[in-house]
Amino acid sequence: MTSPHLAPLFEAVQCLDEAWADAESGSELSRAQLVAAHRAIGVVQRRLDGLHAEVAAGIARESRPELGAEGLAKQRGFRTPATMIAATTGGSTGDASRLVKVGEATAPRANLLGEALPPRYPFVQAALGAGEVSAAGAAVIVSMLDRARLKVDAGRIGEAERLLVERAGGLSLDEVRKLVARAEAWLDPDGVAPREEQARSQRSLTMFERDGSLHLTLQTDIASGAPITAAIHAFVGATFQARTQAPDAEAGDADHRTVAMIQADALTAICEHAIACDNGGMPVTGATVIVRVGLEDLTAGTGVATIDGTDRPVSISTCRRIAASGGVIPVVLGSDSEILDWGREKRLFTRAQRLALVERDGGCVMCALPPQMTKAHHLRWWQRDTGPTDLANGVLLCESCHHRIHDNGWDIRIDGTGTTGRVWLIPPATVDPTRTPRLGGRARYDIAA
Repeated sequence: MTSPHLAPLFEAVQCLDEAWADAESGSELSRAQLVAAHRAIGVVQRRLDGLHAEVAAGIARESRPELGAEGLAKQRGFRTPATMIAATTGGSTGDASRLVKVGEATAPRANLLGEALPPRYPFVQAALGAGEVSAAGAAVIVSMLDRARLKVDAGRIGEAERLLVERAGGLSLDEVRKLVARAEAWLDPDGVAPREEQARSQRSLTMFERDGSLHLTLQTDIASGAPITAAIHAFVGATFQARTQAPDAEAGDADHRTVAMIQADALTAICEHAIACDNGGMPVTGATVIVRVGLEDLTAGTGVATIDGTDRPVSISTCRRIAASGGVIPVVLGSDSEILDWGREKRLFTRAQRLALVERDGGCVMCALPPQMTKAHHLRWWQRDTGPTDLANGVLLCESCHHRIHDNGWDIRIDGTGTTGRVWLIPPATVDPTRTPRLGGRARYDIAA
């Protein structure tokens, strides 16, 4: 008889078995079966994560220090519960420690009188049990909430937990980290500046040569790194644009460098340019750092700002400092001196309109590549559909996602107007039979919205 606690896991395994059908190996699956099996494996892994977190918390509880040599881990020959778990899973002790942390944060509790209490994070517990978030994603959420609850009241912590769990479904771990960074700045804007100062105090650049190669390791705060990423992204974007326009793009000697290679070449080219002190000829010409901040926050000195192309918000003091530098554009859009909607008078989006699209979309609305690697596209085509060159008809897409939209039957809908509008991606029936809209662009990560 199957335990009710394990029933969701067995249900997911059953779905995987049905998706696999009669094929003997993955190479024999059809495309539809591959997609179904892939989804089922994801659910199985996430539901197994939830169970494993519970077990890990139990191992930690039975290995607590006060038990001494009678602790479970030490009885089994391990120094800590994390090393015991890692030895079984084949993972790292860091991963095992995070698993324990998630299990403890989502386990039922009791007060000093032995009365039952709900888990510290009930929404995370429910999402883990339903297979909606992974243990790794849950660990990122739990760690941030644990930090924030030292300064923020329980009501806001609960609201942030609910919003994070709702948004985290279907996101990769990197995207969850980005979401959590925005949420932490929303919960504790006063904590942004101290974290910046800590990062700045740890900045370093090390260089050494080995086996004929120069190795560079750079660590710096987000604001100091913004001009670096802006220049390199601009160089990469210009390189890819030139590559697609080359008449011999398929020739054997064509440019086949990877992104990592181009980024390395970009740093070399930028430094060569700086040494030569030449003001022309650089592919990064026009690269800018865009800092976005609300007028009220800027005036009052409260809240946070964001730098396009980076995940973590910065403090208002940092915003004011870098906005005084060259090559930085503070976003002030929609003023009387700028026209954001050109209608049919212009085919190409203006610089002001593109800045407005960056403010709304944050980069590619599908894959979140930074703005420097995107282009503004008409939703209703200029020529075929007589679509206007307006914000409500424009969207930022990288070249790859632009092809995905047209080739695979995705639709895009924009709700609202101006820079406050929201972009919704509507998948084709082959991807989602219900065609449920998915939030795209910056709004996907903006908890405060």
